[in-house]
Amino acid sequence: MTRARHAGGGLVRDVVLVVLLFALAGVVGGLVWRWIWTPMRGTVLDGVWYPATNSSPFSATGLYVLVALVTGLLAGLIGALVTDRRELVTLVLVAGGSLLAGWVMLQVGAIGMPADPTTLARSADDGTRLPGTLTVTGWSPLVAFPTGALLGLFVVFVGLSRKPAEQPDSVGTAG
Repeated sequence: MTRARHAGGGLVRDVVLVVLLFALAGVVGGLVWRWIWTPMRGTVLDGVWYPATNSSPFSATGLYVLVALVTGLLAGLIGALVTDRRELVTLVLVAGGSLLAGWVMLQVGAIGMPADPTTLARSADDGTRLPGTLTVTGWSPLVAFPTGALLGLFVVFVGLSRKPAEQPDSVGTAG
């Protein structure tokens, strides 16, 4: 009975640890993403915002993917190491936690960002310079954190196996 109670307690501990780990990783990732991103600048003309020709909206998405992959990798490594190594449970926890972390990273990165410049441009005077806002496009941001996290999980499960390799007891004879 105590073994069953301990096993259930270990599962609850693992769930709490992994969820907190990935929530924290999402916060850190969002702060880093926002810190290294440089907003596009643009100018308003006839109620339309025109980004500067030397800027690209890819920078926000590309940086998100880069930060999410690295942060997800680290969180996946740590998540796999802090659990009781029940592989399927850990896989589900890390996959779910990485989705949570990706969403948290998007939300934290967007805090305090200026409104969409295309909306602001409708009521702005011609020649007004407006900064872009931190947004992501495409499908790659949706899979970046989970990809990094699952890669970290793979490294631990395959590279740091806790089961020693089996050594043959004796060499068989041909016969």
